[in-house]
Amino acid sequence: MNISASLATFAHMYKLVKPLFFTMDPETAHYQVTGGLRKFGNVWGMKSLLRSMYTVEDPRLEREVFGLKFKNPVGLAAGFDKNAEYIDDMANLGFGFIEIGTVTPKPQPGNDKPRMFRLVNDAALINRMGFNNQGADVAAGRLRKLKERQSLIIGGNIGKNKITPNEEAVNDYIYCFNVLFDYVDYFVVNVSSPNTPGLRDLQEKGPLKMILNQLQQLNHTKYTQKPILLKIAPDLTDSQLDDIIEIVLETQIAGVIATNTTISREGLHSNPSLLKEAGGVSGKPLSARSTQVIKYLHEHSKGAFPIIGVGGIHSAADAIEKLNAGASLIQLYTGFIYEGPAIVKKICRELLSKNKS
Repeated sequence: MNISASLATFAHMYKLVKPLFFTMDPETAHYQVTGGLRKFGNVWGMKSLLRSMYTVEDPRLEREVFGLKFKNPVGLAAGFDKNAEYIDDMANLGFGFIEIGTVTPKPQPGNDKPRMFRLVNDAALINRMGFNNQGADVAAGRLRKLKERQSLIIGGNIGKNKITPNEEAVNDYIYCFNVLFDYVDYFVVNVSSPNTPGLRDLQEKGPLKMILNQLQQLNHTKYTQKPILLKIAPDLTDSQLDDIIEIVLETQIAGVIATNTTISREGLHSNPSLLKEAGGVSGKPLSARSTQVIKYLHEHSKGAFPIIGVGGIHSAADAIEKLNAGASLIQLYTGFIYEGPAIVKKICRELLSKNKS
């Protein structure tokens, strides 16, 4: 069986097993799938098989962004691998980069369960996980033990603990920055999750500039500096986006990730009782708004900084739309869950078909 046929077979298998996983609680299904993938990859020869089936190696896919060389522009967004547990496993599925986290200084359980809900009719998720993670030191310990990174870029998405008051939040970001510095290639400052009380207040001009300036000052003391990016919410007004552009240029951070989940429920068609659940929406309903934000930032900044586009990417066409809007790289999360592992290869192949030189 050739690789194309194998890929089609596995894509078909995912469609067959997806209904089974979708009968489970989403969080339970997540750990079943990732645990199963790890066991499969530990069988002799299976890692090579997965790589041959899902990875596209071609220099035309390479991107150099904020001083880093990405083997392809398709990344795994933060939230999927909060504790740096599945980097090797996800790398076998063809991702060009993986972002761990959100990581906080101290371990925390997150919000009460259930805290993730499928909106199947909308190809979306609602989550209110609440930065559940095992803490920055545990994540750093796992990254330290990675034997082979396969030219994989790893990002560290950092946040504050729930119990930390906003006026002391900068200390949490500094702690995570220091602990993870030797083990990640870039950092993402997450002040845009709707699931930690008061966190989005840190997107306001004053506190945001203070956090980014202090991290940049710390960055400049290092022998080799690491790119720092800001992850923003899709619910910002144009005026607030103008502030984001000003802040990025003034603090000279490396770029922006657009966007996090949305608190909007506009245009959704799923069960009304589910729509009442608190949390952020990800998936297809976010696609248009995240693209609008990318385009606004790119045009109004005159392309002054790179943007990683994330939100509602469920196909190669969605990915190309983000890139055409001004994104330099893209990330998947909900689309990966709904469409299966073949989506990474499909995007890479479509990008190559657009670039036949």
